[in-house]
Amino acid sequence: MTDVAVVGAGPNGLAAAVTMARAGLEVRVFEAAPTPGGGLRTAELMEPAHFHDVCSAVHPMVLASPFFRRFELSRRVSLAVPDVSYGSPLDGGRVALAYRSLERTATELGRDGAAYRRLMAPLVRGVEGVADLTLNQLLRIPRHPAAAAAFGFRTLEQGSRLWNARFREDLAPALLSGAAAHAVAPLPSVTAAGAGLMLGALGHVGGWPVPHGGSAAIARALTADIEAHGGVIETGRRISTLAELPPARATLLDVAPPALLGLAGDMFPAGYRRALEAFRFGNAACKVDFILSGPVPWAAGGLADAGTVHVGGTRAETADAENQVASGRHPDRPYVLVSQPSRFDAGRAPAGRHILWTYCHVPAGSTVDMSEAVMAQLERFAPGFRDLVIQFKVTTAAGLAAYDENYVGGDFSAGRMDLQGMLRRPVLGRVPWRTPLPGVYLCSSSTPPGPGVTGMPGFHAASYALKDMFGLGVPDLGHRVP
Repeated sequence: MTDVAVVGAGPNGLAAAVTMARAGLEVRVFEAAPTPGGGLRTAELMEPAHFHDVCSAVHPMVLASPFFRRFELSRRVSLAVPDVSYGSPLDGGRVALAYRSLERTATELGRDGAAYRRLMAPLVRGVEGVADLTLNQLLRIPRHPAAAAAFGFRTLEQGSRLWNARFREDLAPALLSGAAAHAVAPLPSVTAAGAGLMLGALGHVGGWPVPHGGSAAIARALTADIEAHGGVIETGRRISTLAELPPARATLLDVAPPALLGLAGDMFPAGYRRALEAFRFGNAACKVDFILSGPVPWAAGGLADAGTVHVGGTRAETADAENQVASGRHPDRPYVLVSQPSRFDAGRAPAGRHILWTYCHVPAGSTVDMSEAVMAQLERFAPGFRDLVIQFKVTTAAGLAAYDENYVGGDFSAGRMDLQGMLRRPVLGRVPWRTPLPGVYLCSSSTPPGPGVTGMPGFHAASYALKDMFGLGVPDLGHRVP
């Protein structure tokens, strides 16, 4: 009998395995794909020596995540942290830029700078409390009540039709809604506002890092630590039922609820099974990767220095695009997330060339190729963009679902991002990582705190498994080897 079996080597499965192996336990990880990583893979998608991130590319939460802070990720992986965390271009060459400096951001936002500062300053000062609130189970008493209250009041404001009450111009609202739209939710909404304010606060503190060598560098650091502490990772091992696993005292599953039902559905009580069957997924993305003959020719100054660009126009335009997706339509002018990693990591493409990572939101299960709409939006704010395109590759929402079984319908959040979806993830309870089966835990992004490369679902699940099954506390995860 082994101590721990982990199914799925995405960031959360790897985080769970790191935590268990560091506790001195025998750990075996089973991954269906040929390589570990899940959403942390980097590949030569089109041409040799052009390294594209297959899923995530920019990681706003890794520097704030309690797991990655314990793991000392920044000592293991070289991170480029752009001075401009993100930006939102508007027509006429105007732009709103979110610098790591809140003061500089406010200064450049013109008439609304003071209002933006008043909105964000308490969150920046209390960022540790904001992270503690948002990267944990919501059904708990906050450890930092003042920060939680400041965050809550602002979330309610920005999640309602009052979201423009404090602003008089377009720049600050565009900056805020660009970050909020990461949630793949209607605008305005409480969940989108909460996500946007949290991401915005992190952008003004630690910044939004781009890993040198691509997102796979994070997966490599996690797998190296597991193996250094005796863990074994078996790739190409698809697990269809729990019976296929070796006997283990604890089993941690980095899978979405439908896969959990497939693994052990007939073993669960009827009520838990019904909850998993009723779990709701959200809308999806269509991803377009590019090889370019030069940097993106943004019309607005400063955007070349931004690690992420939210291409959607004004707040009203971004909201319209996201609300069309929420109603099941494909917008003609989609909100497009853009990053040019080769701007900050020269090793990602040969000299004179660049790679560009983009995606837009689409209805769940979509098979529509959105490349033309994406390029039209880029051309709108970067005239001459099309002339730089050497090659591009489209991955539809259906393609994302085929790539990763946790992305049901192409939902890379592994669950709908509304209030119910955040509270019932996948069930309403104080410890939703535990399943009714003794020793079996769910540790995917379908558990709190939800999506994003944080490692926290895996860390939370592993922490409870250590306590429940082994009577152990959380071990030191710092950068060392045995």
